[in-house]
Amino acid sequence: MSNETAIGLAVALALVISILRASIKILPEYERGVLFRLGRVTGEARGPGLIFIIPIVDRLLRVSLRTVTLDIPPQDIITRDNVTVRVNAVTYFRVVDPNKAILEIEDFRFGTSQVAQTTLRSIIGQADLDELLINRDDINRRLQQIIDSLTDPWGVKVSLTEVKDVELPDAMRRAMARQAEAERERRAKVIHALGEKEAAIALAEAAELLEDHPAAMQLRILQTMTEVSAEQNSTLIFPLPMELLRVLDAGRSSA
Repeated sequence: MSNETAIGLAVALALVISILRASIKILPEYERGVLFRLGRVTGEARGPGLIFIIPIVDRLLRVSLRTVTLDIPPQDIITRDNVTVRVNAVTYFRVVDPNKAILEIEDFRFGTSQVAQTTLRSIIGQADLDELLINRDDINRRLQQIIDSLTDPWGVKVSLTEVKDVELPDAMRRAMARQAEAERERRAKVIHALGEKEAAIALAEAAELLEDHPAAMQLRILQTMTEVSAEQNSTLIFPLPMELLRVLDAGRSSA
C-alpha cells in the first residue's frame, strides 16, 4: 500500500468519524432538543437519549427542563401609603414546552427575570406597608399567579415566587419600634387595671360575706393573729369584738 493510499484512507476515516460525531447527539434525562431542519422546526422536542441528525441540514438546540432558581435583585419601591422600601425576591420556574421556549422568545431566562422585576414593583406598589409585612403569603401568591400567566405563552411554568427581604428606612424602623413599645405599655396598663378591678370586686364580695357572718370575721381575726404571732419580734394587737363594742355603746346610751 502506497503512502498516498494510506493517507487517503486516514482522511476518509477521519471524515467518517467527524460525520458520525456530528450526526449523533446524546441528551440526558433532564434535557430536550429542539430540531431545526433547514431553518424549520420538525415536530415535537426530541429526547432524552440518542438522537440522530443530518449534519449541515439539521441544527439541534438543547433546552433544560430542570427548575431554575432566579434571584430578583433588590428594588426600591414606594408602597401605597408612600413608604419607600427595598424589596428583593426569588422565583422558581422551569420549561414545560421546549419549542415555545425557543420560538416565542429570544431568551426565556432574561424575559422571565424582567417580568418578575416589573411584577414585583407593581404588586408591592399596590400594597400598604402593614399588608407587606403581615400578609406576605397573599403577596407571594399574587406574584406567582401574575408572573406565571405572563410567561405561559413562552412555555415557562412559574411554580413559586417568594419575597425574601423587606428593608425599611431607619426612620421608619425607629418609629415602628416606638409604636411597638407604646403598644406594649398600653397592654400592660390595661392588664394592671383589669387586675385591680377584679381584686376590688373580690374584696367587695368578701366584705359582704363577712358582714353577713360575724363568726367568720372572728375566725379571720384569729387566723391573722396566729400568722402575726409566728413572726419574731412582732407586736400583737388584740382587737375587741364588734358585738362587745355595740353592747357597751348601747349601755352608755341607755344610761
